[in-house]
Amino acid sequence: MKAVRRFTVRARVPQPLAGLTELATNLRWTWHPETRELFKAMDPDLAAEVGGDPLRILTGVTPARLDELADDEDFIARTRAASEELHRYLTEPRWYQQLAQQDGNSADGTPLPRGIAYFSMEFGVTEALPNYSGGLGVLAADHLKSASDLGVPVIGVGLLYRAGYFRQSLSIDGWQVEHYPVIDPSGLPLSRLEDEDGEPVLVDVAMPCGRDLLAQVWQATVGRAPLLLLDTDIEENDEDLRSVTDRLYGGDTDHRIRQELLAGIGGVRAVRRYCALSGHPRPEVFHTNEGHAGFLGVERARELVAEAGLSFDEAVSAVRAGTVFTTHTPVPAGIDRFPVEKMRRYFGDGRLVPGIDVERVLELGAEDNPGLFNMAHMGLRLAQRANAVSRLHGAVSRRMFARLWPGFSEDEIPLRSVTNGVHGPTWTAREMSDLLADDDVTDADLWRVRRELRQRLITEVRRRLRDSWLQRGASALELGWTERVFDPDVLTVGFARRVPTYKRLTLMLRDPERLRRILLDERRPVQVVVAGKSHPADEGGKALIQQIVRFADDPDVRHRIVFLPDYDMSLARYLYWGCDVWLNNPTRPLEACGTSGMKSALNGGLNLSIKDGWWEYYYDGSNGWAIPTADGIKDPLRRDDLEAAALYELMTQQVAPLFYDRDGDGVPKGWLSMVWHTLATLGPSVQTSRMLREYVERYYLPAAASVAATSADGYRGARELADYRARLDEAWQHVRVSDSSLSAVDTDGKGEWVVGAPVRVTATVGLAGLSPSEVDVQAVLGKVGDTDDLHDVVTVSMRHESNGAFAAEVPLPHAGALGYTVRVLPRHDLLASPAELGKVVLQ
Repeated sequence: MKAVRRFTVRARVPQPLAGLTELATNLRWTWHPETRELFKAMDPDLAAEVGGDPLRILTGVTPARLDELADDEDFIARTRAASEELHRYLTEPRWYQQLAQQDGNSADGTPLPRGIAYFSMEFGVTEALPNYSGGLGVLAADHLKSASDLGVPVIGVGLLYRAGYFRQSLSIDGWQVEHYPVIDPSGLPLSRLEDEDGEPVLVDVAMPCGRDLLAQVWQATVGRAPLLLLDTDIEENDEDLRSVTDRLYGGDTDHRIRQELLAGIGGVRAVRRYCALSGHPRPEVFHTNEGHAGFLGVERARELVAEAGLSFDEAVSAVRAGTVFTTHTPVPAGIDRFPVEKMRRYFGDGRLVPGIDVERVLELGAEDNPGLFNMAHMGLRLAQRANAVSRLHGAVSRRMFARLWPGFSEDEIPLRSVTNGVHGPTWTAREMSDLLADDDVTDADLWRVRRELRQRLITEVRRRLRDSWLQRGASALELGWTERVFDPDVLTVGFARRVPTYKRLTLMLRDPERLRRILLDERRPVQVVVAGKSHPADEGGKALIQQIVRFADDPDVRHRIVFLPDYDMSLARYLYWGCDVWLNNPTRPLEACGTSGMKSALNGGLNLSIKDGWWEYYYDGSNGWAIPTADGIKDPLRRDDLEAAALYELMTQQVAPLFYDRDGDGVPKGWLSMVWHTLATLGPSVQTSRMLREYVERYYLPAAASVAATSADGYRGARELADYRARLDEAWQHVRVSDSSLSAVDTDGKGEWVVGAPVRVTATVGLAGLSPSEVDVQAVLGKVGDTDDLHDVVTVSMRHESNGAFAAEVPLPHAGALGYTVRVLPRHDLLASPAELGKVVLQ
């Protein structure tokens, strides 16, 4: 028989242990070992069975055991101490509060935003809340965790998926099989948002044909940070609308657009209701983590049109001021696009965002293909500040989106970068944290801990491998060999991530016989653990998994290489803790950042990686190895051959020899020297605490200042900026640089053409009715080649002299062949960058 409905009954907690409920439901336990140890002590066997999830322990422990613990003075004291420590953590001033002066501003007078809304389609806080598919969601959760640690007032906003992403198993022939479990929100560390009367809060989003999509709001508590998750599986919805939040990244175009409308428009409405009910300050800054939730900007514009009486253009000026957009996509194919006709269907009747013309919405997502609406373009057009997620990805993104800023060099495009990080307390093994807290640690101590973590990984590998073979149809009687898989004294390499083609899961298989020799080397053997999920619709990715599984199934090598299905945060921790080497071999430059290698580094793992994403900048020659790349090779198969050969060469000639080079006590001194260097240099810089400080200082604080400037005096700044942009649009096509000249400045009776000598640049500019104060006329000097293209340029603003005449003196910046030009840019105090509006007039 099947149940017609699922529900979860929570335990009755005796009064002396009342603090356990908050400790179990505040997800700070995911990075607080003492709290996890407290719950483990309640029932160690149950804790092992449920993966240490405190809420499931609290739900599953017997009433008799709870009564027994309620009479245990030592356990009561531990519970009270943990509750008091959590209360201190939640209330004491932290880094962000220390930034604030008495007037609520930072030391330089910049207003500190009292609320920041962070939107993401997935949040990987813990495997106990399976609401993520991979790195994007884990990054979003780590963002919230560090916001909590630093006291930054961030509200997370996303969707609650009733079937999560998917659970992965393997068929007998190694093909990925997907399973979608039924998730009961009442059994998760969530509480339903309720109004003053105790009724569930519902937000609505209009759908075509007069229907409405309703969503209830669940709240997770991530330390100090609330996380709001919208859920459409409620009786008030039609059957097809109930399934909008059924699974992550699934369904057809209608399913996807409904999810993104709910995340953006519904997400803003959920934030408004939450703030009104909880007293949390309304967010001044909105951060869009990738383009999926980009419709939040359209909803905020609707609010301003309805509530402040602004025009759409004025509202967009105000919205842009407080919006930050982060792109994670290194290729155009990774951007969400919707057919324009589909957009008209959802926006056309005016019910979705009343007062906003559908044509104005379509302009926000316009791209080269007039039939498609581009979510990333909308994200960039609705955000005054945007960033990529590593330095190299910044360069790739500026090139990819260059058409939005025609006439500007790539380095001038206002899309900078903040390199991603990871939340150290979540991902660092406790043994490693304890070791590094000791000032008298020796190489032998570090090597002992590394071997313990490797052994723990091996125990988990054997357990999961046996379970996988049982799922594939093997008999327990023929699986004795799984207890002999891997060796705690063998160099262990990890490769675990999503399985799109560009990550090249099977690069290690380019020469199977050579890989076999590496694995089975008698003096310097290597063992490899592989894990990863392919998107259910990606048949090519599934084929790659099957290739690696079939190789690993070979009885000759299966004790040295394994593929473990159902990669999730739980498995990831064992891999980050226990692997000696973290392998990453994407096709450069298609890895936007990649953070798995950072987590390995925090545990003493060394990276063996293509110089892509974060590794491009952080590799220093002593913290791992950089796999050479065949960048000039156009044939992808030839490129794979060359880079695989380079990988094999590094492994056999450098990595393995260093690992097995031991002193008289069996300690690899050279290897540990690289590990110590990695811990000292990468440890601080790969943390999300560093990343979040950068966001606060470079994005959130400037955005809050822009919000204050545009919204003061009844949105006077937003109105003025919109008026300026309208006049600019009308005049700009008529602005001309009619002539210019460059001459040496006569100094002491002579003018010299030497580096550093001043030259005078003059120009006559027709401004088509614009004021000289509304433009920035610039002299641009730089090196010039055969094509007359300028590079290594310096720019100097020219002063207005009279009747369209502008002039400037510029020191000659370089020796050799130089050139110059004159250009005109918009200028307004409320613009964050001269290139912001994508307008430039060149001579």
